[in-house]
Amino acid sequence: MTTLERRYRRLLLAYPRQYRVAHGDELLDVLLESAAPGQSTPVLREVWGLLRGGVRTRITHQATGTAWADGLHLGVTAVSAVNLAALLPFTGSLPLWTLLSVLALLAVMHGWTRTAFLLTLVIGVKAVSIAGGWQPLDLTLLPVYPSSLADRPLFQSSSPLEVAVGYGVVLSGLAVLAWRRHRPRVRSWWWFVAALAAAWAGPSWLPEDTLFPISLSKMAAEVVALGLAVAGAYLARDPRWALASGIYLVVTSADLGLHGDQLTRQHLAYWGVLVVLTLATAFAPYRQRRHALD
Repeated sequence: MTTLERRYRRLLLAYPRQYRVAHGDELLDVLLESAAPGQSTPVLREVWGLLRGGVRTRITHQATGTAWADGLHLGVTAVSAVNLAALLPFTGSLPLWTLLSVLALLAVMHGWTRTAFLLTLVIGVKAVSIAGGWQPLDLTLLPVYPSSLADRPLFQSSSPLEVAVGYGVVLSGLAVLAWRRHRPRVRSWWWFVAALAAAWAGPSWLPEDTLFPISLSKMAAEVVALGLAVAGAYLARDPRWALASGIYLVVTSADLGLHGDQLTRQHLAYWGVLVVLTLATAFAPYRQRRHALD
């Protein structure tokens, strides 16, 4: 294998494995035949083209199966990651419940809907109980203080209803998916990275005395995820990302609505960014379709 061929093969890793198996050798032959004599490095235009084509192919490859079911599962995965993020800073005080939350997200990501439903139900009961100051399952010293990831006790600024909304949405989605009896696709491990980013209090964007804080790291994770959803909807001309984004927006809007008397202009600006990205995800497939027809 020449140096040029080895470097082309590395670039082809941008494509999904199924695509490489079906078309990788053919594409590699074309690239090698068009290379100049003695060339050992791909030209910049080819590098950009392969990377862009790989990302596009990976995105369009996700637009398979039933759109509404896949979008529902993706939205449930996103909300489950946020539910885990709320507990991660308190692993030292709540090791068992944090571990169960990790397992719940893992079950959701792998499409084990019944297992995920049971785990989410148990964790949801515990989380709502902590937010309300109740002790139905086991004794927990309240308030629950965080580690270095956060700077406030668990659910200090959240009501039991607010916590119940997030878990209720996940349980409802999992119930629908379990009733459908078709296992959803396996999701990326990057959702655990997103949960860790959302868990970190991060740099302060709002004043320190804000009763309802939102970290910059969580905002960044949300913007990146919704930005990828917009790109997916635009490239694949598929509405599944709009459904997933809409589910996440409903949960976030409910959280903000329950803190209506504590919101500032910065909170509204944050909500506005999520709304704009969600609307872009909803309109992107049809805008491209109309453009293609023109």
